[in-house]
Amino acid sequence: MSAVAKPAGAGPFSAFERLVAWRYLRSRRKETVISVIASISFLGIMLGVATLIVVMAVMNGFRTELLTRILGINGHLIVQPLDTPLENYAEIANRINGVAGVKYAIPLIDGQVLASGSVGAGTGALVRGIRGDDLGKLSVVSGNIKQGSVVGFDDLGGVAIGQRMANNLGLILGDTITLISPDGDVTPLGASPRVKGYPVVAIFDVGMSEFDSSVIFMPFAESQLYFNMEGRAQTIEVFVDRPDDVDSLRGDVEVATQRQVFISDWRQRNQTFFSALQVERNVMFMILTLIVLVAALNIISGLIMLVKDKGRDIAILRTMGASRGAILRIFLMTGAAIGVTGTIAGVLLGIVICLNVESIRQFFSWISGTILFNPELYFLSQLPAEMNLGETLSVVLMALVLSFIATIFPAWRAAKLDPVEALRYE
Repeated sequence: MSAVAKPAGAGPFSAFERLVAWRYLRSRRKETVISVIASISFLGIMLGVATLIVVMAVMNGFRTELLTRILGINGHLIVQPLDTPLENYAEIANRINGVAGVKYAIPLIDGQVLASGSVGAGTGALVRGIRGDDLGKLSVVSGNIKQGSVVGFDDLGGVAIGQRMANNLGLILGDTITLISPDGDVTPLGASPRVKGYPVVAIFDVGMSEFDSSVIFMPFAESQLYFNMEGRAQTIEVFVDRPDDVDSLRGDVEVATQRQVFISDWRQRNQTFFSALQVERNVMFMILTLIVLVAALNIISGLIMLVKDKGRDIAILRTMGASRGAILRIFLMTGAAIGVTGTIAGVLLGIVICLNVESIRQFFSWISGTILFNPELYFLSQLPAEMNLGETLSVVLMALVLSFIATIFPAWRAAKLDPVEALRYE
């Protein structure tokens, strides 16, 4: 008796306790139901952890990619004139460029047009008048030129369009795109629309469908003529080194303009969109946590059935000298083993999926014959995934804590089992 009692209580988790816990985890013919429940619990935790990791990574990647592309084309601070037209835009842009923390300031002219090509109906587009040197600074655009070139953009006499717009309008490099603006020449009969064709000198693909299908870059001087803004700029967009710190630069930029201006930042212009992304991300985390919780409840049911099945074994161990603490630790290890192995497997599965998420998307699109993650709806042409170490650790910790909590009640119930009563009813 003493030979069994001693190893059973030696150390926090003795070899004897680990041996018994391992034997209870192994599947036997008469324990089919228990082994099935244990397997379901393991799979549930694995899939729950993997799903949480993948969903959080995709949401992070989605936000990062959108932020990179939106802020790579649109300024972080937008300076607009209040009292008089922005005629000294070049001097103001140079002064803003001298502000510490500012990367560059770009004078722009924006205008809505109807664009038409060789095939299909016309499409609405945003024309952005920009100087050639400034377009070269927008690496998101200049670094993703698929056809043609923007070198010497001011003197090319043409426009740069997105790949999706080119496909929709049936245009290739060198074709003419016709732009129709409602703000044309003023005649005695009223304003007449302005219609003019421009050769396509460059085709870009930034990977964001909204820009690739609707934005046209035009030489700044030509846009002044086209939109009747000779000698003026519409806005000055300021790009900074740290977009999250635009508030600290707002005052310095306003001082550098030396005139009355209205300044807005990228967060104000995109507040609704990014707030919706954050809310969706938090809600998805809460919903998917229920998967792990359900798997943890399966651990409870599996261990309760195991305790009932092993009542005689527990009674014999107690009569041979095993303490209540030893029985408690045996069943804690049994349940914790399911939670730990399921969590580890879930993390590995989640990492594998995150590293190959775009290939997996393409595979399922091919299998189903449909377009999953349609870029027309989700803005991006590829499914992004960006794992965050802190979030991954929080998911792992949550899964382990839930699994451990789920094992406490069945283990406590096993430890409280009266050996006399258990042997009497066997």
